[in-house]
Amino acid sequence: MKQLLLASGLLLSLAAPVLAQENIDKSKFRQLGQELPTPNTYRTASGAPGHEYWQQRADYTIKAELNDDNQSLTGSETITYTNLSPDVLTYLWVQLDQNIFEKNSITNLTRTSKIPDKPTFGVAEALAEQTFDGGYKIKAVKDANGRALPYVINATMMRIDLPQPLKPKQSVKFSIDWFNYINDQRKQGGRGGYEFFPEDGNYEYQMAQWFPRMAVYDDVNGWQHKQFLGTGEFALPFGDYKVSLTVPADHVVASTGELQNTDVLTSTQRSRLAQAQKANKPVLIVTPEEALKAEKSKAKGKKTWTFVAKDVRDFAWASSRKFIWDAMNVNYAGKNTMAMSFYPKEGNPLWGQYSTEVVAHTIKVYSKYTIDYPYPVAISVHGAVGGMEYPMLSFNGGRPEKDGSYTERTKYGMISVIIHEVGHNFFPMIINSDERQWTWMDEGLNTFVQYLAEQEWQRDYPSSRGEARNMVTYMKMDKSLQQPIMTNSESITQLGNNAYGKPATALNILRETVLGRKLFDYAFKEYCRRWAFKHPMPADFFRTMEDASGTDLDWFWRGWFYTTDHVEQELIGVRWYSVDTRNPQVENTRRRAEINAAPKSLSQQRNLQDIPKTLVDVKPELNDFYNTYDPLAVTEESKAQYQKYLQSLNPEERALLEKGLNFYEVGIKNNGGLVMPVVMQMTFQDGTNQIVRIPAEIWRYNDQEITKVFVTEKPVASFMLDPFQETADIDMSNNAYPQRPQPSRFELFKEQPRGITPNPLQQQMQRQGTARPQTN
Repeated sequence: MKQLLLASGLLLSLAAPVLAQENIDKSKFRQLGQELPTPNTYRTASGAPGHEYWQQRADYTIKAELNDDNQSLTGSETITYTNLSPDVLTYLWVQLDQNIFEKNSITNLTRTSKIPDKPTFGVAEALAEQTFDGGYKIKAVKDANGRALPYVINATMMRIDLPQPLKPKQSVKFSIDWFNYINDQRKQGGRGGYEFFPEDGNYEYQMAQWFPRMAVYDDVNGWQHKQFLGTGEFALPFGDYKVSLTVPADHVVASTGELQNTDVLTSTQRSRLAQAQKANKPVLIVTPEEALKAEKSKAKGKKTWTFVAKDVRDFAWASSRKFIWDAMNVNYAGKNTMAMSFYPKEGNPLWGQYSTEVVAHTIKVYSKYTIDYPYPVAISVHGAVGGMEYPMLSFNGGRPEKDGSYTERTKYGMISVIIHEVGHNFFPMIINSDERQWTWMDEGLNTFVQYLAEQEWQRDYPSSRGEARNMVTYMKMDKSLQQPIMTNSESITQLGNNAYGKPATALNILRETVLGRKLFDYAFKEYCRRWAFKHPMPADFFRTMEDASGTDLDWFWRGWFYTTDHVEQELIGVRWYSVDTRNPQVENTRRRAEINAAPKSLSQQRNLQDIPKTLVDVKPELNDFYNTYDPLAVTEESKAQYQKYLQSLNPEERALLEKGLNFYEVGIKNNGGLVMPVVMQMTFQDGTNQIVRIPAEIWRYNDQEITKVFVTEKPVASFMLDPFQETADIDMSNNAYPQRPQPSRFELFKEQPRGITPNPLQQQMQRQGTARPQTN
């Protein structure tokens, strides 16, 4: 400990550093001037849509027939495209996403692979030439009068040349007829497709990206016709849909929109559906017994199901005779929504117990943090796809074992994927960002709100993303293995970490550590309100969050979204000072205690043994005044000097002196490059502690190393940076002073063959002798 000798005024002067002119443009706190587009009448500097904002519209009437014998689809659609831009259009671009399955698609040709040293037949089959006859077979493209329109197909895009220019505020109507074989999801992959169940010989069809869809034309990119390669998803305009789906007569169809002809259901099923519309827990519309009967009988004939959807950007559906169907009502802010689930028997018991309840929960939590859910239905469909989202409908995985048991990971994985995919109704199905270019704007924002919904589902829910500590492993990786969040999805090597985990973590840190929940939640909800049913860009999000929170966050966006910097703050040292009171009774006593507490040196200890007596011990006559003089004795003169000093102080200075304050000069280094707030925990010698939160702007003059003086009334025993691991600091070993050893463990084990140890639920079943797991 050192002492500060404070002159009259008791002021501790901290000199502000001088910033060299040549370093200003290198500051991590410089504004995002060049990175963001110039505001205009379409998109304002506040992040809100401008007074001349516009977007296009595409309305669809579609008829399609599913062939269950050869797994194919025949379709015909009429598109009414309305030009609400100020521009004259001479052609239109349509997305042909199924063309990704063509043999010579860009995706197939650019997919890299290696042959292992000892290839197996499975590897050889995977590397063999593709035989699936995928992609659209376009039969006709015609205008409203039935005349052929010229078109050119460029991989997953098709340009349709208009006979006359489409002027602003005008509409054009045209039709497309097509045919395509449906992909096997387990073999060809894909966002949709079919799953075959060999045990009963039935199929489940999950129809996604199944029809030619209009591309987006906007004020930022013009036509968004970047090719679909498999990762970057979709940019789509809003419109109304009327879709008629002809399927085998015993199939049950789940779809975007509302069913128009309920006569495809039995009278009993219609009665159950009416009951579900008022129920607060799931009601079975199609029972497991009815689904099992349909599996076995495979009725002949066909039925057509007709659905209507208003103001949606896409349309998806699922069809199978295996479907069990349950539903319940969700009331939020006075609006009723039907939460539904469709699943084969292979999904039970998990799906019957959880799926629809998770859908309902998701609608409520997301509505609280974004906007009220506007659609009449929200559907979860179980199948082979891990998770994929569309308006009002999502495809979700999570399948129990054949004996009905499941692991904890399967249970929470299923709940999480349903929350995530149903949550996509908000991002990007309503807040309609450009997924083809900026994956994080839908996946990252959605993963963040997913985390909030998970935590409201169950206390300490095991969320895999959202918590800062969960992102450390990725952020401490070599930078050559990372890309900034602001990277196109097709160029990202770790999409899950980059576009889902890191932006979700950043937003959670922004909410908890930088802004606080009150400011963040208001600004985030304002962004959702501004851009509902519109096409936001990254700048619109960044600017709205700053505008509505009243906080300059350019440093945060730059660090988290534009760089691969990480958080690594190091506590490099602490110097302790106290105020010299000049009171001889206090200071001399303190000094005497320090002297007495100081350990004797090794020489002094040995001299006590080796030198029994010194010369002055033998000859006392050699002693003089200084042999008995006590420099720490309190004299009348020293008392008088102290009183004179006290009289020179004003009352405020005297009160400060009497507090006996402690001053700690703490040094902190920024080793990771990413500037963040400093969160410091001080633990006092009496066992209590105090958290001090310092804004990130403390790094504005020097983003590599800073010192900060902490003033306390009680002496501090230890300091700890980021005690709650809320900033994603990648190295906690250097965050403490005095430094704390980091615990580590090792285990001796022998690897056991896989599949021998039953999961915990199977163990319960074995103990209880039950054929199916016991659920509460």
